[in-house]
Amino acid sequence: MSTEAPFTPREKVFEKQKFFQNVQKHTYLKGRMDPVTSVAIPAALAATCLFMIGRGIYNMSHGIGKKE
Repeated sequence: MSTEAPFTPREKVFEKQKFFQNVQKHTYLKGRMDPVTSVAIPAALAATCLFMIGRGIYNMSHGIGKKE
């Protein structure tokens, strides 16, 4: 029986382990693109939701956009 080769070389795994163990950030912000996915995208969604809720309240209070 032959053994499968690992997906990534062991040297790269060891390098990434050293990097992640030495970073002094929160666990969910350790990757390179993690601040984008865990901070910027949720903030953009929250801002969009707040804008749409505000617009809806404004339209309801002024009677704009009613269907006849």
